[in-house]
Amino acid sequence: MPTKSARVVVDRLRLLLGEAYDKSAWHGPNLKGLLRGLSAKDAARRPLEDRHNIWELTLHCAYWKYAVTRRITGQKRGSFPLAGSNWFARPTETTDQAWRADRDLLDEQHQALLAAVDLLTDRDLDRKTRGSRHTIGRTVAGAAAHDLYHAGQIAMLKRSLR
Repeated sequence: MPTKSARVVVDRLRLLLGEAYDKSAWHGPNLKGLLRGLSAKDAARRPLEDRHNIWELTLHCAYWKYAVTRRITGQKRGSFPLAGSNWFARPTETTDQAWRADRDLLDEQHQALLAAVDLLTDRDLDRKTRGSRHTIGRTVAGAAAHDLYHAGQIAMLKRSLR
């Protein structure tokens, strides 16, 4: 169980993660809000031939939520539900059901990250993740920044759909 001081930091990290992903934020739409209402066809659209589409950005964000969870919990590699890592070519099937399944995967990975963050202690927050120069606290904050970075890309791609 986290100490009172760790709880304050954990609560702030949860706030950052939430505002970047699915909670109301001062900066405008969050990642999940930007995905809301998009059809599979729109998510799969590739305005530039050699660039990622919204669907691929969505799975990339899911993967990095998984990677951060794995780093802070010490889980072994290879447990992400999709084969591969980092970038996943999409769509393999352009249906609204396939698009929904990949958005559900993003939600599941977000919830797993929040559950892992809830268990962090003072000592954990200041500990470096294995093989990294960054602390767990900084890594979790970076996960929120990662969502916002890609949310901005998705916002631009959505504008190109008009």
